[in-house]
Amino acid sequence: MTERNRIEMGSTVKRRRRFLEIILVLALCPSCASGRGAVSDTLADSLSSVGGTLPHFLQEPEDAYIVKNNPIKLRCRATPALQIFFKCNGEWVHQNQHTSQEYMEQNTGLKIREVTINVTRQQVEDFHGPEDYWCLCVAWSHLGTSKSRKATVRIAYLRKNFEQDPQGKEVPIKGMIVLHCRPPEGVPMAEVEWLKNEELVSSLGDDNIDTRADHNLIINEARLSDSANYTCLASNIVAKRRSATATVVVFVNGGWSLWTEWSPCSVNCGRGVQKRSRTCTNPAPLNGGAFCEGMSVQKITCNALCPVDGVWEEWSEWTMCSAQCERQRWRECNSPPPRHRGKMCDGEGQSMENCTGGLCTQNGKLMHDVKPQSMENSIDVALYSGLAAGVIAVIVLTVAITLYRKSQSEYGVDVIDSSALAGGFQSFNFKTTRQGNPLLLNSSMQPDITVGQTYSGPICFQDSIDKELFDPLPDKVKVQSSFMVSLGVADRAEYHVKTHPETLPANLHPNYSTVEGKKMTMIAPNGLHTPGTTRLKTSAVFGHLGGRLVIPNAGVSLLVPHGAIADDTSWEMYMLINQGESSAQSEERCEILLGPEITYGPPGLNLSYPVAMTIAHCAEVSTENWNIKLKRQTKDNKWEEIMSVDDESTSCYCLMDSHSCHLLLDHPGCYALVGEPVTDAAIKRLRIAVFGSMEASSMDYSLRVHCVDDTPHAFQGVVTAETSRGGQLLEEPKTLFFKGNCLSLQVSIQDIPQFLWSIKPFTTCQEFSFTQVWYSNQQPVHCAFSLQRHSASTTQLSCKISVRQVKGHEQLLQVYTSVGESEKETVPFFMQADCTVTSQTGAKAFKIPLSIRQRICTTFDTANAKGKDWQLLAQKLHIQRNLSYFTKQKSPSAVILSLWEARHQDSGDLDSLASALEEIGKIHCKSLPQSPDEKETDFTF
Repeated sequence: MTERNRIEMGSTVKRRRRFLEIILVLALCPSCASGRGAVSDTLADSLSSVGGTLPHFLQEPEDAYIVKNNPIKLRCRATPALQIFFKCNGEWVHQNQHTSQEYMEQNTGLKIREVTINVTRQQVEDFHGPEDYWCLCVAWSHLGTSKSRKATVRIAYLRKNFEQDPQGKEVPIKGMIVLHCRPPEGVPMAEVEWLKNEELVSSLGDDNIDTRADHNLIINEARLSDSANYTCLASNIVAKRRSATATVVVFVNGGWSLWTEWSPCSVNCGRGVQKRSRTCTNPAPLNGGAFCEGMSVQKITCNALCPVDGVWEEWSEWTMCSAQCERQRWRECNSPPPRHRGKMCDGEGQSMENCTGGLCTQNGKLMHDVKPQSMENSIDVALYSGLAAGVIAVIVLTVAITLYRKSQSEYGVDVIDSSALAGGFQSFNFKTTRQGNPLLLNSSMQPDITVGQTYSGPICFQDSIDKELFDPLPDKVKVQSSFMVSLGVADRAEYHVKTHPETLPANLHPNYSTVEGKKMTMIAPNGLHTPGTTRLKTSAVFGHLGGRLVIPNAGVSLLVPHGAIADDTSWEMYMLINQGESSAQSEERCEILLGPEITYGPPGLNLSYPVAMTIAHCAEVSTENWNIKLKRQTKDNKWEEIMSVDDESTSCYCLMDSHSCHLLLDHPGCYALVGEPVTDAAIKRLRIAVFGSMEASSMDYSLRVHCVDDTPHAFQGVVTAETSRGGQLLEEPKTLFFKGNCLSLQVSIQDIPQFLWSIKPFTTCQEFSFTQVWYSNQQPVHCAFSLQRHSASTTQLSCKISVRQVKGHEQLLQVYTSVGESEKETVPFFMQADCTVTSQTGAKAFKIPLSIRQRICTTFDTANAKGKDWQLLAQKLHIQRNLSYFTKQKSPSAVILSLWEARHQDSGDLDSLASALEEIGKIHCKSLPQSPDEKETDFTF
């Protein structure tokens, strides 16, 4: 054995001796493994110097999170290993805290040692180091030691509040949508998912939706189907958190369709108007998209060539007498020929006659007897003499009438002294003319001042209930009716019906009736039938004297003029309001009903003068902003436009006042006033009202805000509904000007005494889309605020209700009411009057006495060289457009006065008519010569 070998063996023996000593120390003093870190480190370092295979870790401790108060386990497995200990945060873990086991692996035959320890929340929280709580394993074998990786132990948590919630968006179609989400702070970091209408976006398989690693949601190209509620969902091992919901609305801005072709010229002769239109339907606005900008209707002037009717030229010379004893002549329709839709000439273009004076022989046979020439001459002389005498008589009569009229006044009869109209006018002076001056009424003639009582409220008769509603009917009067008179007639008259089939055509059913002891024949035509709607109606029997129908508190009336019905005939007429969804308006063209649909009848009604119908409307009238039309329902329940308010028409007449529309109509049927906004500045008036009532619980109080069309009929529907539920009107209704600019309506409650009252969260402000408000005649807009008082001793409620259009007009309703007292029934201010009378007949239905009306018509219907005819009367009564309609009437002045009656049915005097006649009288006085001895006389009007 060499010296070298001896040295190596000696060193080996020394190492084995040191290893056995260390094992003995560990066995005898286990506390030194944890209590003396310096010694243990020295031992580990000395053992690492032992050569050979070191322990190999089959499982190292992994990072872990403590959830709530649940401890976690750290585990190590190594082979070959005589012992394994954990070291946490640089200190050895006591042997008592280790759980150790050793087993043989069957496949390899190696002995494997496994050690676990528990780490509690308290241990982690008590550690205050520069880094996270950590642990590692140290394994020993007879060849040395090995260390595992460090495993960190952290307390898991997830904050409640998101660092950034996604925000709702309104984006145009095909635009990009980016929703940002920053989840709450947490350990471990939260994972983010997105919900679309409570369904995971990841499960939809939509390639158009991208969820990025930065937690944002991106929709590359917005579609209508992407309109939804989106929620950001954050989760880790501790909990799940939901963000606030972001509402995404994909809207479509409106686009104009192509222009229609230009309409024909509105007149057949002269200067007229052509129109063309387009609709905002390419595409139509959707989900609050902007309405099309610009005009929906264009108008240009046009000049229509006037029709020229054809005129016959002179007859040609007679031809030679033919063998058939006839001769002929011709003429052409070319003097001038018809042009521009003119009529062809009436009559024949060829004439033929016998040319032998009735004597014609053919083949030697006598064809006609011949009258003696002397007899024929005598007949001609007698004929011409009679004609001459008749012509002379007509001329003499005409001259006599003309001389008589010239001896009177230029007007024929006097109506300028308007003192005969009614009392109460201001007095004024003008000089009298010499006796017989046509400007003065005959002093011996007492004017007819029998006028019915004045009306008040929105078209409401104030007659007491015991007054007769109808004048006695004349003897043997024909009454054409579709149904018996309602609202009082049945209480006053008994009808005894007997059939007389011999007196009328077979297709009619005659009835013999008695009304207050007078006989009349009644004919019943087919009635109007409109299924599926609720109707407010009134009816009455009218004769030659005319009358008026009114639907109370609806702003609707019908005036039947005097003389419209023949003298020996009476009609049972009716008027009704159609309620329910209307097809007269077109949402594609943004058309809306401006007032209720009105039907009057019966069908087949034949009148000499048009009736005057008044309909309340809700538009701020402006020709620049509105295109207002009148529509009529056809027999197949479709609607046709019969006129535009701006156009000239001879079929009907429309006069727009600030709150009412007055129509002159010739034909019965169903009519609707429709408005189409031309610009965004078109204004629709809304009536705003707030009602209140106690709820089932004595501590709860409900405030209800209604926004309806500013018409009496619409507001009456609200009153009826509120009355049925015991509601009280808390503030006088106000008017809101709502523009057609596609912006929404907001209703909010303000200044609630928080120490006395509480309101449900997130209900203090409510919003309605533009479409809901613009078409509110279909479904009235209303909202409710539910309040709760803290104490039963609270009896007063004060707050403000704000109703405003976004970027538009605002109205404030001040509420101050007592809620503890027994509630009294509250009736709106305009319903407190007696509005039970729905019809009047005869003179009491008109403001202008019949005698004065007849004088006015007689005067102004006569053409005058100085222009003082019905056109001057129309001008003074501020009726200055579409005068061609009156030209075709039998009595233009009578129709003008009917229109005046309809416009002034709510006022209590005749000031405007008297002023107009006064002005005409002054004009006439200035045009007459005055003598020095004329005196000034005072006349009271």
